[in-house]
This record gives sequence, C-alpha cells and structure tokens, in this order.
Amino acid sequence: MIQPSLLNYHHLRYFWEVARHGSLRVAAEKLNISQPTISAQIKALEELLGVSLFSRSGRGLKLTPQGRLVMEYANDIFGLGAKMLDALSGTGGAQGQRLRIGITDSFAKLFAWNLIRPAVRQMDQLTVTCTEGRTEELLAQLVLGRLDMVLADEPAPASMPIRAFSHLLGNAPVTFCAGRSWVKKLKKNFPDSLRGAPLLMPTPSSAWRLQLDHWFETNGLRPRVVAEFDDSALMKTAAADGFGVVPVATTVVHDATTRYDLHPLGDPIDCSFAAYIITVESSLKHPAVQLIARASREVLLQAESSA
Repeated sequence: MIQPSLLNYHHLRYFWEVARHGSLRVAAEKLNISQPTISAQIKALEELLGVSLFSRSGRGLKLTPQGRLVMEYANDIFGLGAKMLDALSGTGGAQGQRLRIGITDSFAKLFAWNLIRPAVRQMDQLTVTCTEGRTEELLAQLVLGRLDMVLADEPAPASMPIRAFSHLLGNAPVTFCAGRSWVKKLKKNFPDSLRGAPLLMPTPSSAWRLQLDHWFETNGLRPRVVAEFDDSALMKTAAADGFGVVPVATTVVHDATTRYDLHPLGDPIDCSFAAYIITVESSLKHPAVQLIARASREVLLQAESSA
C-alpha cells in the first residue's frame, strides 16, 4: 500500500493539467515548464501509483480507466483548494449571497437573463457574477470552484475528463421574429414565406443551429443565411436594423419586442432551445441555483405546453 505522505502533489497537478487539456504541449505552456519535464513528472507519478494514466490516441493523449479514476480525485482535490483560497480571501462568502454563473458562448443571452432574473429579484443581497466563454473553459473553472454553475444549450461533453452533472431545465420553443418591415412582407404565408428570406442564424457549431437546420430541411425550406453569430444579442441587434429574420426563444419574445422592436412572424415552430444547468454535484445545493432551476422549469414547461 502506498503511504499518503509519498504522494507528490506537484506531480498530481502536472497530470491534472495534461488530462484537462489533453495535450502535453498546452499543459507545459500553461505551467511554464518544458514538455520533457512535465512528461518525466507524470512518469514518476505513474511509477509511484503502479498504473498507466495515459494511452496514446492519434496525436493526443487519452486517459486510461485508472487515469479517469485519478482524474476524478484530482478534480476534487484542486477544486477544494480553489474554494479554500476564495474563502480565505473573502470572495467565497456565504453561498446564498454570491452566485457565479458561466454562460456558454452559444447560449442566447436574453434567454439566459430570463432564467437568472428570478433569483436576482427574489434573493435579497445576492451578488451575481456572469462569465461568458467556451464550454471547455467554463467547465474547467467550474471544477476549480470558481463557478457555481454553467448555463448551456447542451449537456457537458462526455469526452471531457471532468466529472460534471447536466440538469435539464427544459426546452423553449422557437419563434421567428423580425423588424416591422419584414413582418409585413413575411407574416402572411409563414412559414412558407421563409423560402429565400434573409435569415440571421447562430453559428453552425451550436446545438441550437443544428436543430434549426434540421427543422428547415424537414419542412423543405431554404432560407438565405446572410449572417451567423456567436453573440445572440448582436444577432438581435442586426435584426432590429432590418437585416433579416432571427430565431428567438419563445419565452423571451416579449423582451425581444420591448428591447429590440422585433415582432413574431407566426406561431412557435416545432423546434426548441434546450437549457441545462451544469454543476459538479449530482444535486443542486446552492440556494440561488435551486431557485433558478425551479422557476425556469415552471416557465419552460408552460411554454412547451402552450406551443
């Protein structure tokens, strides 16, 4: 049996960084050490543990079953370390007073605020910090304890060496909206009127875009995509300037009308925008996260049933 005192946590940190990034080169750059050095440290950890932690997969690295087990414990170890530092610096605070949310690039921001808003309104003295970024970056911050939850339009990737739990809030139906001039032209024969109409769309890599493309194909419609956006707010701004039609989560159509003067072309379509809360715990423990989940499920269930 290996004595706990023999475990070198520097070696474990090097392994954790390589596993998170799937690359010796990226981890070495982040840690500001050479690749041979980090490789030697991981080899020393493997010799101590008596197991292989990685196997080669093409040009990258893949965790072995033993490596995945070590990774789960490393996530907990370094996540708790980050929470300890936050608590000592005074930024951790009481959980009910601060909520740190990651919002993935592809998640519509007006929709995100629609889900977050109940917690801000109902919890006195709550401070919310929102961080936008790529899913992989946000999940790494989640594991480190720098975020309490991540809002995403799809579950956490199973391929990532991170233990995370995806909690489905529900699916918001999609409504196509546009400025007044386009509504006059396209509303009468909607959705057939979308054939050849200028469309503003999410980027092809997003889960929402895949659903929209499938709906167009199923209905034999070929709109003219004039622009693609990572930023949904910018997409709505372009629509407000008259550049075309934009898909909007039905739950925020009123907000889109109020803020951007965008109006629905017709009823919601048979396509939906999924919403997930991703956490490192199997159950939602943060009181603000619980409130967001409860309120969001009620709103989305109502939207689904009325679509």
